[in-house]
Amino acid sequence: MTEERKLEVLRAVIEDYIATEEPVGSKALAERHHLGVSPATIRNDMALLEEEGYIAQPHTSAGRIPTDKGYRLFVDRLSSVKPLSAAERKAIETFLAGAFDLDDVLRRTVRLLAQLTRQVAVVQYPILSVSTVRHLEVVQLGATRAMLVMITDTGRVEQRVVELAGTTTPDQISDLRTTLNASLRDRRLSEAPDIIAGLPDAVPSDQRAVMAGLSTVLLETLVERSEERMVLGGTANLDSVDFPHSLRPVLEALEEQVVLLKLFGEVRAPTAVRVRIGGENKDEALRSTSVIASGYGSGDTLLGGIGVLGPTRMDYVSTMSAVFAVARYVGELLAGS
Repeated sequence: MTEERKLEVLRAVIEDYIATEEPVGSKALAERHHLGVSPATIRNDMALLEEEGYIAQPHTSAGRIPTDKGYRLFVDRLSSVKPLSAAERKAIETFLAGAFDLDDVLRRTVRLLAQLTRQVAVVQYPILSVSTVRHLEVVQLGATRAMLVMITDTGRVEQRVVELAGTTTPDQISDLRTTLNASLRDRRLSEAPDIIAGLPDAVPSDQRAVMAGLSTVLLETLVERSEERMVLGGTANLDSVDFPHSLRPVLEALEEQVVLLKLFGEVRAPTAVRVRIGGENKDEALRSTSVIASGYGSGDTLLGGIGVLGPTRMDYVSTMSAVFAVARYVGELLAGS
């Protein structure tokens, strides 16, 4: 059995099993696929694939189904991610372009990706540390209270109420706003703490206490792990899947989100696609699932993670294509926001 024919037979088994949800026999492969060999040869090839652990027989007298090892070989041998059609790309672009803020972009993203893949879609909020400050606003709420608003280049809007040290006039608020923007606008948030620490000394003595309060709240905003916020969509898609074990652990893992954040942490560059299949998932609850994850961002800057979770019996080719395409459009959209 040549390596090329092994991959062709394995591909045929995977395609039929995904389509029918039933174990696949050699007769069905011979009828549905033009493999260029006799049914007897296909039977021998399937026996070799089973011996090598790429397919398995779920019970006596049944056909064969792919194993995690078989799916892995299939995925690893994909020469590239299949491009979506022009109509599919246009639909993605149009759907995401209608969003009016970051929250809407992410909600639309998971809804779209869940529809395209018929799996559970997950997207991570942009990582604050790689964002830059676009604008800082200080809105006076009263003599001793103000609203501090930070807007980043990725569309993140963080707002906090600040209790001011003493009464403050509108003119003083305006001066503080000017100082904040002059110091922090267009600076990476990873650089911000050192700059913020020096802000109280950059204003007149009568404004230092107020600036110290604003600086403290700004620092608290930066150390909060806001990038650990995630948006999920399409969990109802799991209802149509016949999992080998209870679905409850999978749902609990999705709720906790920690496992998915770790998987997203393994993606090092925008649009790089990573696939974890079945037993490759370290978390016991996800051993019956596959996770396809990618990053989104601008250029080489990774802003966050995006992906889908579903059964190991999924259409890897189409799902990887959808994740890749949506990740690219989300990155372009946020870069231009």
